[in-house]
Amino acid sequence: MAADKTKILTAEQERQLRQPIDAYVGGIQEKIDALRANGTSRVVELQSSLDDLKRDRIYTQEEKAGRRAALTAELEKAKAVEAQNKAEVSKLIAQAEAYLKEHYDKDYYQAVVTSCKEEQALAQEKYQQVVAQLNQEHQETLAKLTDQGEIKDEKYVQKNRLFDAKMQLAKDIQEAKDRRHAAFDHRYHLIDMLRLSKFTFGESLAQRWENYKYTFNRRDFLLRNGLYIAIIIIFIALCIITPIVKNTPLLTVNNVLNILQQASPRMFLALGVAGLILLAGTDLSIGRMVGMGMTAATIVMHQGPNTGGVFGHVFDFSGIPVPVRVILALVVCVVLCTVFTTIAGFFTAKFKMHPFISTMATMLVIFGLVTYSTKGVSFGAIDPSIRQMIIPQINGFPTIILWAVAAVAVVWFIWNKTTFGKNLFAVGGNPEAASVSGISVFWVTVGAFVLAGVLYGFGSWLECIRMTGSGSAAYGQGWEMDAIAACVVGGVSFTGGIGKISGVVVGVCIFTALTYSLTVLGIDTNLQFVFSGIIILVAVMLDCLKYVQKK
Repeated sequence: MAADKTKILTAEQERQLRQPIDAYVGGIQEKIDALRANGTSRVVELQSSLDDLKRDRIYTQEEKAGRRAALTAELEKAKAVEAQNKAEVSKLIAQAEAYLKEHYDKDYYQAVVTSCKEEQALAQEKYQQVVAQLNQEHQETLAKLTDQGEIKDEKYVQKNRLFDAKMQLAKDIQEAKDRRHAAFDHRYHLIDMLRLSKFTFGESLAQRWENYKYTFNRRDFLLRNGLYIAIIIIFIALCIITPIVKNTPLLTVNNVLNILQQASPRMFLALGVAGLILLAGTDLSIGRMVGMGMTAATIVMHQGPNTGGVFGHVFDFSGIPVPVRVILALVVCVVLCTVFTTIAGFFTAKFKMHPFISTMATMLVIFGLVTYSTKGVSFGAIDPSIRQMIIPQINGFPTIILWAVAAVAVVWFIWNKTTFGKNLFAVGGNPEAASVSGISVFWVTVGAFVLAGVLYGFGSWLECIRMTGSGSAAYGQGWEMDAIAACVVGGVSFTGGIGKISGVVVGVCIFTALTYSLTVLGIDTNLQFVFSGIIILVAVMLDCLKYVQKK
């Protein structure tokens, strides 16, 4: 259907439609401004003067006190005027809002929306006509040419003509979108003036939704969320297939709690390595850190004398009170993990060594030391009372999840509310610029590794309690891939300086849920590595595409 040109508004016609609304609301706004002149506006001005006075170093203390007293007296008078005029101002605002509600959409906005739709339809028609004309002229030109070089040049020119036509279409459509968006915004501009930037929850939500639609780009959306959509589709498919194949539902409350319970220790590991990925690094030693921490924690919290030894020495901590052993195990885990991450961080920061190399070295050292010292044996179970003490089940709810929530909150605070967190993003984004601005790249890098070590220690300690021991050097093999993959899937970019805690949380939950689902379905563990590898590959590919687009 051809576009109805009679519905398309010119800029002048649009102004004429809006003029009565602006005139009516503008008249009320003048009355409100007059009432606010010696009231609300004066209060804001005097409060600003008082704030400036606190920072002012020109006046003496006595002069400041005198000026503060004078300003405070004026402020009280202004507040009295504000209170006196409050009812009249509210009445005028309600009158203006009632007029907007009755007339804005009906007399102005809907006409603009209709006009913009017709403009976009007309732009499409115009584009199709131009393309048809260009193709016809192109074919006529080609029919007259015989030289292959000239034919090649003509085809190249034709591509440019078609591209220009497409760009013109995009420009015309964007202009129509801009007009509609400006008309939508104008209403909230008027409300903003009336209420001094105080919007209701519904109004704020409507503005956010409109801004999202206005700035929405399909390609950017798929780059950011395509992998999540694909994984959700896979998970839905697994939820459908599992009851058919295994005769058991997958999406149950019990299964969800099991997934979150398994994800909790891994959350600590992912949060730790996320800080290193922010610095455009990584950590290959996570799995071996878990094995070392599990072994150390099991030895300390073991039920009775240990069945194995360390360098031939058998430890017996059973004489120490259980709460003290639990705390000692945590301290040992954190110290051991932090020592090795600090070593890797030092070599990375001091000698500009790539974290791939420094953490691979610590991975080999840790595995070699733990395996040699313990002969690779498993140390059995820990005291059974510890699990109930640290991570009890309360009405079926595994409280280990609360430990992960606390870790997320602490790391979020460090990343977003501390100087170290801001420096972490700065160094990850551009270490040279960060160094020039006075940030110590060395200490930020070492600090990121130290923080990672603390989190690894906590994670391995929690995993030991969750599994009631069974620590060995081989435990945790491959966990570094899960932690790194969770961060990448969650949007922590290997290019450095880009990432959110919420993304890490989502990534860990996605990977744990997928692994759990495949296990319930009976998929071989080796094939699960194939799924993980594909997800990592796609996630990094999308990350690289976003980086290329940004550049």
